[in-house]
Amino acid sequence: MAVPFRLRPVQLRRGGASARGAFRFVDLFAGIGGIRGGLEAVGGKCVYSVEVDRFARETYGANFDECQGMDIKDVEDLPDHEVLAAGFPCQPFSIAGVSKKLSLGRQHGFKDAKQGNLFFEITRLLQRKRPPVVFLENVKNLVTHDSGRTFRVIMSSLDQLGYEAVQRVIDARHWVPQHRERTFIIGLHRSVYGGRAFDFPDEPSGGPTLRSILDWEYDPKYVLTDHLWNYLQQYAKKHKAAGNGFGFGLFGPGDVARTLSARYYKDGSEILIRTRDPQPRRLTPRECARLMGFPEDFKIVVSDTQAYRQFGNAVVVPIIEHLGRSIVGQGGFKREQLRLPSDVDAREPALQRR
Repeated sequence: MAVPFRLRPVQLRRGGASARGAFRFVDLFAGIGGIRGGLEAVGGKCVYSVEVDRFARETYGANFDECQGMDIKDVEDLPDHEVLAAGFPCQPFSIAGVSKKLSLGRQHGFKDAKQGNLFFEITRLLQRKRPPVVFLENVKNLVTHDSGRTFRVIMSSLDQLGYEAVQRVIDARHWVPQHRERTFIIGLHRSVYGGRAFDFPDEPSGGPTLRSILDWEYDPKYVLTDHLWNYLQQYAKKHKAAGNGFGFGLFGPGDVARTLSARYYKDGSEILIRTRDPQPRRLTPRECARLMGFPEDFKIVVSDTQAYRQFGNAVVVPIIEHLGRSIVGQGGFKREQLRLPSDVDAREPALQRR
């Protein structure tokens, strides 16, 4: 049996949180529910969720309730909510060529940039509802993506919608035994909070090791074959000789792993676990769930391949809980009622297209 991976594990609220939750939130690009699990752990009530991948929807439905929306582009409106949460995909877009397009009388800048980009589906829904808080998660390199243009457009868009938005890159190593840096953006609407910015809470010191998530007993199918192990060793040797950093990651119980990725199902090379055999093994799907901070009773209802993809794409649940606790405190959601921006007479101007 594995050692319990958290002293106070996140408790998933099957079928949704109590109607008397501290705040209501929507879960966009919901995946398998990592953001939902973390926000419900601090008293949130999910009122709407959207996920397009059918396998992720299957896992989400087994652990919470069914996603109401499938393709975010088809979502016309949302129920009232205090927090819009989204772990949105990072897609390339450019705002270059404005002068040329202007001379041709064509759309340019912000309006042109939103074609085919899912982030602008978020701004479309934000503009409609103007919830007090927006809570976004993305990859570490979001800030430098496309020479910084992606991040500038995102922050400018939130600013034009009335949000005082701040960002921080946080490493999951303080909660789970893997180095996993992700960018978190939290915006507070000025009509509710008067221009106050969210203050990111301090991260805890230290962190667990792989010993806390590993099972002593496992199915032999997770041990690499001689052929695959030899291939990975030769591959690493070749790239090391060429001065590259490519290669497998071999870890023991006292170590902290690399980032678990969605490609883990291919060969597991980024996180291999030493065994008593000559060959190492992959993590099992259940170990991957623990590595991402999901509770022990989280249901895995898909194949190993799909499970590896899902956990590799997921958020680390205890980080969401950590930030969610500060959102509750700083957002004032423990008060009986919070006036929504849509109820404010002097509303922020609509998002300007440049």
